[in-house]
Amino acid sequence: MQSLTHILTPGRTICRAPGGSKKRLFETIAKIISEDQDSLPYAEVFTQLIAREKLGSTGLGRGIAIPHCRIANCTQPLGSLLSLEEAVDFDAPDNQPVDLLFVLLVPDEAHQEHLDILAHVAGLFSQEAFCEALREAGDNQALYDVATGWKL
Repeated sequence: MQSLTHILTPGRTICRAPGGSKKRLFETIAKIISEDQDSLPYAEVFTQLIAREKLGSTGLGRGIAIPHCRIANCTQPLGSLLSLEEAVDFDAPDNQPVDLLFVLLVPDEAHQEHLDILAHVAGLFSQEAFCEALREAGDNQALYDVATGWKL
């Protein structure tokens, strides 16, 4: 996998989204995805993200979280990228609040693809220069361009 272009769209890329709390963020994410994908109702996206988060925080540390879940009506993997106006507590291992999130939804049966995409996204976010470029993006398009233009 070379780029995020096959799972991320400009419409699901939000620069400086309002933070608030983890729950509010999941509400925002569910709204973005359900408005973009008719087959994925808001309540299902929100419920599945919350259920996955209850198993353990998807916060990685260094201000990064990768919330992810399997979802029945999802026909192909899709992502949403958000940078936050104000960082949010995410129960990350380093106790640092999160200001960058990449949300991944995959079909129920996409086990290996799920793991492969998570590994790729985690690899991108492990690069300090990538994270800095995302944090410096001034609008949705700039954020999308950084995310989809970066190579591992």
